[in-house]
Amino acid sequence: MEVPLTVSDFLDRAEVVYGDRAAVVDEPDQPAPSWGTLTYKDIAKRARAQAAALDRLGVDAGARVAVVSHNSARLLTSFFGVSGYGRVLVPVNFRLRTDEVAYIVEHSGAEVLLVDPELADSLKDVKARHRFVIGAETDAEFFTGDHEPVRHAIDENDTATINYTSGTTARPKGVQLTHRNLWLNAVLMGLHLGVSDRDVYLHTLPMFHANGWGMPYVVTGLGAKQIVLRKVDGTEILRRIQEHGVTLLNGAPTVIAMVLAAAKEWEGEIPGRDRVRIVVAGAPPPSTVIQQVEDVLGWQFNQIYGLTETAPLVTVNRTRQEWDGLSSLERAQNLMRAGVPSLGTQMVTDPEGEVLVRSNVVLAGYWEQPEESERALAEDWFHTGDGGVIGADGYLTISDRKKDVIITGGENVSSIEVEDALYKHPGVAECAVIGVPDDKWGETIKALVVLKEDHSSRATTEAEVIKHCKGLIAGYKAPTSVEFRETLPRTATGKLQKFKLREPYWEGRERKVN
Repeated sequence: MEVPLTVSDFLDRAEVVYGDRAAVVDEPDQPAPSWGTLTYKDIAKRARAQAAALDRLGVDAGARVAVVSHNSARLLTSFFGVSGYGRVLVPVNFRLRTDEVAYIVEHSGAEVLLVDPELADSLKDVKARHRFVIGAETDAEFFTGDHEPVRHAIDENDTATINYTSGTTARPKGVQLTHRNLWLNAVLMGLHLGVSDRDVYLHTLPMFHANGWGMPYVVTGLGAKQIVLRKVDGTEILRRIQEHGVTLLNGAPTVIAMVLAAAKEWEGEIPGRDRVRIVVAGAPPPSTVIQQVEDVLGWQFNQIYGLTETAPLVTVNRTRQEWDGLSSLERAQNLMRAGVPSLGTQMVTDPEGEVLVRSNVVLAGYWEQPEESERALAEDWFHTGDGGVIGADGYLTISDRKKDVIITGGENVSSIEVEDALYKHPGVAECAVIGVPDDKWGETIKALVVLKEDHSSRATTEAEVIKHCKGLIAGYKAPTSVEFRETLPRTATGKLQKFKLREPYWEGRERKVN
């Protein structure tokens, strides 16, 4: 017997097994009316209502439905009310510019567009066949009443979501993830992170980003309670952990930085000590930051590596029995690595050091971009674009984006290794390391540094920062110049887009390497 793996499985199970459980606590402070606390029966009922509304609009199976929204119970419901009934959900990054959102809506061919009320004015010129601003009226149209929608036949290889990346290309690419991709990714996340019905999950991660890494599916299917957080704030994260008994949250390294900053001002014991598991991806945090997660917060640090194109799970790094006798710093240094392959994942590096992946969670292709799809999936491997090294113990260490590796005097330098050294300086709050052109060495290493508030560029000098790095890493790896900045621009998911940081230094040059 073979039964298709579809995303509806997760909510169907939750309704049957955990139907009367308090399942979702919606964000109380939002421009649309909050849904408050809902059971899994409530969520399932609203998902059916949404699917029935799409039936009434004449939106056929396979049609795209775009949602531009902050984290909300409505967006969570749409993972099931749209994809679970045969349409394709297009969750859009709410921090994008108007022209970028318009491109995604047009490129995906979305027939329906749902817009967060906070974005209604800025996105007023973004059009679709059916356009709605989320609120009381759309609740009545989409999420109210007892309805039995059409159950379109779904094959597990049908596209369930199209997630647009914010990578290094001029225009984002639409990653087609199938029901099978999403189902298996969710099950793997649950397995490797030890999710159970006793967990309380805090949605700090934007749900639009790789479908919240698949967590909306797995925590729903396993009946975990979900707390919706609309906007990330360190103090608010601690408050909700305390109020709701949160045990699990995901986020970029910037989330850890916010929480650690808030912890300094927190009165009393830090909430969640010896209970909270935090899962981090996007960029390896410095070892000193990982150590603080254990020593200051008392939380368990977990790292995963993946991409939108892999739904996203590729590797997992959790503390293991063999490390129990190590110091917290030694454990942190082990946890800096991307980790070992998740179950069913094959991973190698090519002769140039690029990480290649073969797995059931790899994308079907890029929407309407066959040449890009063929390039990314050449020779039946997904080409990540990341440079890395796989150790004898099977652990992957990401050196950097392949094209961001700095080659100075013929030597390859990982910017992540240099950044880790920089973060050990007491005055460094944020940093990014890039290669800039040099007539003698080809490229030299430049550090862009944001200082902590209690340090100034007068107290922390370029020479001091360079000397600090030379005390920790080989001299040729240390920055040759340091530029102090007020801020470093990041994507919505906390990633530094180093190609943008490099652009001013390479302007006017035909080649972007030297």
